[in-house]
Amino acid sequence: MLYWLVDLSSSFPALNVFRYITFRTGGAVVTGALFVFLCGPWIIDNLRLRQGKGQPIRSDGPQSHLVSKRGTPTMGGLMILSGLTVGTVLWANPVNPYVWIVLAVTLGFGFVGFYDDYMKVTKQTHAGISGRTRLLIEFAIAGMACFALVWLGRGTLSSSLVIPFFKEVVLNLGWYFIIFGAFVIVGAGNAVNLTDGLDGLAIVPVMIAAASFGMISYLVGNAVFAEYLQVNYVAGTGELAVLCGALLGAGLGFLWFNAPPASIFMGDTGSLALGGMLGSIAVAVKHEIVLAVIGGLFVLEAVSVIVQVASFKLTGKRVFRMAPIHHHFEQKGWTEPQIVIRFWIIAVVLALAGLSTLKLR
Repeated sequence: MLYWLVDLSSSFPALNVFRYITFRTGGAVVTGALFVFLCGPWIIDNLRLRQGKGQPIRSDGPQSHLVSKRGTPTMGGLMILSGLTVGTVLWANPVNPYVWIVLAVTLGFGFVGFYDDYMKVTKQTHAGISGRTRLLIEFAIAGMACFALVWLGRGTLSSSLVIPFFKEVVLNLGWYFIIFGAFVIVGAGNAVNLTDGLDGLAIVPVMIAAASFGMISYLVGNAVFAEYLQVNYVAGTGELAVLCGALLGAGLGFLWFNAPPASIFMGDTGSLALGGMLGSIAVAVKHEIVLAVIGGLFVLEAVSVIVQVASFKLTGKRVFRMAPIHHHFEQKGWTEPQIVIRFWIIAVVLALAGLSTLKLR
């Protein structure tokens, strides 16, 4: 909404600053962080009161979690989504369609995760919505978003897969791109969901990825920078940097309460939503492959589960002591802070590797 202050810049030149994406992105960071930091205690108290026993702890997971994490409320994603939404609505350009498409995916996935968390808390079981039903809903949301993105672009690029390591390698998938894009968004959502298993483990890599894609969005949405870097220019996507800023700020506020020992868990409400947001931004800015690099930690977590399940079904043997892979390291004797901080380091390295692709052409 503050973007409309630009209309008054002819009378008040100082208001012209609201025209700049960089300024509004900074404003979104501060707004998201302050909202979550100030409203967080009230949200946590209400969730703890309503949930009683808190998030159910899996009996087949690490035994230490049955003691250290029992009674901790979940659905902390509501804090993040609230700060993210407030920061976006306040600072983003309200007439930019990319903003609303990505925000719709984020909130849609958040609703799916919220209902899943609700089922777990009310029934006091780690089993929520059936996996098939959840995937169908997620693919429906992601498919509609990808259709909107292709229609919005109305050009060959909008339905193409860009190979980031080459200047002119673009694979036009036609309308099949909707299926591919939906797979990217759903895959990202569930990969982040699998990563959310230790205090602070998921939110920091999400913030790192958001900061990286905020930069990519700004560059791809700027014709001058896009031409200089020889990346494909996608008009209007620069505004997605504001959403990334709002997520970064809300994530910082949430981390204050999620730092070990966590006062609240993100839950599926947050992990599905944030993963879906990263996936939809990657599709919008034509950097789907780069998402697999920047979000390589999430990919690793998801692959560890796939490998574990496939190996057990085919051979009856497990590759890891426990999946996802962060639990494997817990079983090997690593402490929770060791795992979390080392995974953060990996996330930073992968983000730098992903950003380096902007010049590997």
